[in-house]
Amino acid sequence: MASEPLKKTPLHALHRELGAKMVPFGGYDMPVQYRDGILAEHRHTRSSAGLFDVSHMGQVRIVGADAAAMLETLVPVDIIDLPVFKQRYALFTNETGGILDDLMVCRRPDDLFVVVNAGCKEQDIAHLQAHLGERVIPMPERALLALQGPQAVTALARLAPGVERLTFMDGGFFKIGPFDAFLTRSGYTGEDGFEISIHERDAVAVAQLLLDQPEVKPIGLGARDTLRLEAGLCLYGHDINTETTPAEAALTWAIQKVRRSGGARAGGYPGFEVIDAQLPNSLHPQAKPASRKRIGLSSSEKLPVREGAKLVDADGNEVGVVTSGTLGPTVGHLVAMGYVNTAQAALGTNLFALVRDKKVAMTVAAMPFAPHRYFRG
Repeated sequence: MASEPLKKTPLHALHRELGAKMVPFGGYDMPVQYRDGILAEHRHTRSSAGLFDVSHMGQVRIVGADAAAMLETLVPVDIIDLPVFKQRYALFTNETGGILDDLMVCRRPDDLFVVVNAGCKEQDIAHLQAHLGERVIPMPERALLALQGPQAVTALARLAPGVERLTFMDGGFFKIGPFDAFLTRSGYTGEDGFEISIHERDAVAVAQLLLDQPEVKPIGLGARDTLRLEAGLCLYGHDINTETTPAEAALTWAIQKVRRSGGARAGGYPGFEVIDAQLPNSLHPQAKPASRKRIGLSSSEKLPVREGAKLVDADGNEVGVVTSGTLGPTVGHLVAMGYVNTAQAALGTNLFALVRDKKVAMTVAAMPFAPHRYFRG
């Protein structure tokens, strides 16, 4: 059967005009890199400001007086106590404690603003609608841009005065030039920056206003991946999936005390019994630590280590698998993420990745590999 034609974001023609190399991603025709290449784009984002088209991601409103309480039935996260114009990282979970997707939730005066991953967008919206009904309002008419890097605030503040007062994970309604936007001070690179939701009809004009700023260059998905990996951030479908629990994925920091055993609103979401039992210092009566854990890996060797490479110990025993890997342009050496048995997860543990029958020496390392530079005020 013929595959479905790739979808296009509102910026598709602009990407072509800017010389982008386009590739399929999440059902969309997306820019993987522009003329300068992935390495230059990565370094520009770390030093100045990069503009990413992330309009393929899903944007949703959840409305109603009980919106926060209803969303808590699907995520192990404190939504009810989230202040207005504050954003929080969350996880959709299943009955076995696996992760259906990771998402961002921002409380606004009249709704919850939710952003989900492109590859899971349709199933996430169906999941929300099945449980929350008419409270869920998809926003396919919205485009999403990400402006990332240490000079992002300088560039954006010229067009949207006041954005400089936001701190990490704050949101707000602003004008970018004459165009209405909702933005949050957040992103997926480990750098300071903003994610900007605008109407699709304004997308090209807003992107062009940003690209006209001297600090800003367009950045593709290739550099987005190397940036997020250096920052130790998970990519859904690779580093986390329906077979990984929050504890295995080292994401228990996202589960607030109020949703854990002993908390005022403990449980009430899919997979609670499995997830809560694996939490550090769990009060669950069947508390049992996870048998494997997501870790960071580093190496001074040059042979690329990619997703799927098996991890073995010094005796050749298989102990885990790599889920993401790259030569980190900022840190200057090979970095990767993967899962290993908990016994091999301690920092400094020496392991080997098997690449075409060769053993690449790797060491369990702390993440992020490149320090986060979020603006916290």
